[in-house]
Amino acid sequence: MARLRRRRAEKIGQWVLPALVVVLTIFAWDRIVVINEIPHYILPRPGLVAKTLIEDWPILFDSLLVTLQITMGALAIAVLGGVGLAVLFTQSRWIEMSFFPYAVILQVTPIVSIAPLIFIYVDSKIAGLLICAWIVAFFPILSNTTLGLNSADHNLRDLFKVYGANRWQRLRFLQLPSALPYFLGGLRIAGGLSLIGAVVAEYVAGTGGIGSGLAFRILEAGYRLNIPRMFAALLLIALTGIVIFASLSFLSHMLLRKWHESAIKRET
Repeated sequence: MARLRRRRAEKIGQWVLPALVVVLTIFAWDRIVVINEIPHYILPRPGLVAKTLIEDWPILFDSLLVTLQITMGALAIAVLGGVGLAVLFTQSRWIEMSFFPYAVILQVTPIVSIAPLIFIYVDSKIAGLLICAWIVAFFPILSNTTLGLNSADHNLRDLFKVYGANRWQRLRFLQLPSALPYFLGGLRIAGGLSLIGAVVAEYVAGTGGIGSGLAFRILEAGYRLNIPRMFAALLLIALTGIVIFASLSFLSHMLLRKWHESAIKRET
């Protein structure tokens, strides 16, 4: 009974405690602004941010769609390229030794340092934003999937060899299922990084008008001292990141819940 009560309390606290922290943070933010009489063009009250989000929703929503388009496109390209290259790496050690160092170079090079060059050589703004976001999101999927493909049980590999399975049968029936948890872990990381890459690329691009993302709305609001709109755009970016992570975590749970140790509920 004590164990059941503790488990029930943990389930309730899993949702109540984060919500309580958010409410207390918003309350403290509001009180700090009121007590110190901070002007709204320096730090707006939470209510003003919410009001601005509602009033400027048509503008911010259009910008949100642009940012989401770049984020999802970069993530899709990163998945296709990362998984495909990881499969090639596991099939040929020579290919891995030839190309993996360049993937590491792309990962460790700050995107803000190469984004200006990308926008010089690429005429399309959307294509340049996609490339920048893809560079940031690509490496976690490549490295995690490669690790998963190489982590297949060696005894099972020997069993496949004994039964005469070729390399593609071994890849399909052994290595890919073994790599799925690693891939999904990298996918959760890449989802957030693709959003970060899209926002940073928009900052570097610095172009406005129709088809501008949330990053430009933040820059525009800062130039005009429209700080409530800046906070509203930041709130949308944060909520977008949370939704992306939650969606990918749910996908991971649904794919692993029936067979992988990380998702199976243990019976007591």
